[in-house]
This record gives sequence, C-alpha cells and structure tokens, in this order.
Amino acid sequence: MRSRYSAYVLELRDYLLDTWHPRTRPVAIAFEPGLRWLGLDVRRHVVLDADHALVEFVARSKLGGRAHRLHETSRFERLEGHWLYIDGELREP
Repeated sequence: MRSRYSAYVLELRDYLLDTWHPRTRPVAIAFEPGLRWLGLDVRRHVVLDADHALVEFVARSKLGGRAHRLHETSRFERLEGHWLYIDGELREP
C-alpha cells in the first residue's frame, strides 16, 4: 500500500499499472493536475489467507486550496509472489 501511495505522489503510471490486478486494471491512469499528496495513514491490515489481504487507509491531499481525504479499504491478492491491488471500498469520513 505504501509503495502504491508513493507511486501516486511521484506519478509513476507504470508501477501503478504493474501492481494492479489484471482482472481490474484500467487501461490508463490520469493524474489530477495540481493535486498535492500530504500523507498516508494505514489504519488496518488484515490477512485473510496466504494470498488475500485487506488494507484500510486514509490518504490526505490538497487541490486548489482545498483539503481532501480518501478513506478506503483495499483488497489485495498475491499472484506469482506479488501483491496486486484488486479494488477498494470508499468509506465515509
């Protein structure tokens, strides 16, 4: 999770796509011009089994002078030894 957050901060499209599960991977990723990431708080990590896990996090950002929070519980699956992002459920603040 932390590496994917860092990839968003650094706008590393290839890394994000490479760490996205092929079943749910988008064709392309667009970054919001002017968006500044301010921090990541990993709230919870739950191992479901050897190849599945959940990560709850809050990522803070700022755009156009307004602060934003992304609170999500993400699903990950390990394929061929690599953890891949499947999808996430947004949570209310």
